[in-house]
Amino acid sequence: MAICTGLISTMEIDNIHDITVITDSIAAARKILEFKVDLFQNMFIPLAFMVKTFLSKDRRNKIHFWYCPSKAKWPRHKLVDDQVKASSCIPTFPSKESHLFSKKKKCDNTLCEWQMSFANSLKKGHYFLNFEDEKERVIKPTYAKGGSWLPIIDFTNSLCACFTCMTTGHAPIGEYRQRFFSHLPTSCPCGKAKVQTQEHIMEYNRHDPSTRPYNIIINSFVHFLADNPEAFSFDNR
Repeated sequence: MAICTGLISTMEIDNIHDITVITDSIAAARKILEFKVDLFQNMFIPLAFMVKTFLSKDRRNKIHFWYCPSKAKWPRHKLVDDQVKASSCIPTFPSKESHLFSKKKKCDNTLCEWQMSFANSLKKGHYFLNFEDEKERVIKPTYAKGGSWLPIIDFTNSLCACFTCMTTGHAPIGEYRQRFFSHLPTSCPCGKAKVQTQEHIMEYNRHDPSTRPYNIIINSFVHFLADNPEAFSFDNR
């Protein structure tokens, strides 16, 4: 906003041919001079046309951008910074029209669409286990901090593989054989279940009761697999 205001004010002055913008963010200067249209980026479009008009009006007209980091403590930079912070003027354009806000809004919309698509059983599979975090909130897919599930099961490759098999239901259990290999037995060796399901595996008597998952909290499932690596492993069947 500061660069936009400064350029617009300067280009409106007669007989100005050489403009120098000193900034601590060349990236910000580059953004406001891009001639592509971004979502809600209304404030940059008029400026881009003004810059184009200014440069084409006279061959002597130039705009230079000099980088001066804040840590350099240039007196003029500090003076302007203090004046801007003390100013009570209202920006011409609301902050929600900014480039950063438009990027965040677009990202949030994409993430929301992704989560809604994932929530559909046809997208993630009918046997996908919906886990909760320690605060009993349903875990939704996200791109931040390594994703939703991988950071929690970041122990070994084999544990990650078992966790994936258990979560999706693609494991050497009766329920899986019933869908894809109907000629194979589907009952549990314990004799207490005609169809060996994900839930039955975790309640199986041969597993230590103290290792069984608590409700649907994801950490308890991870600890269960760590203590019972053979539970959903193809290698051990």
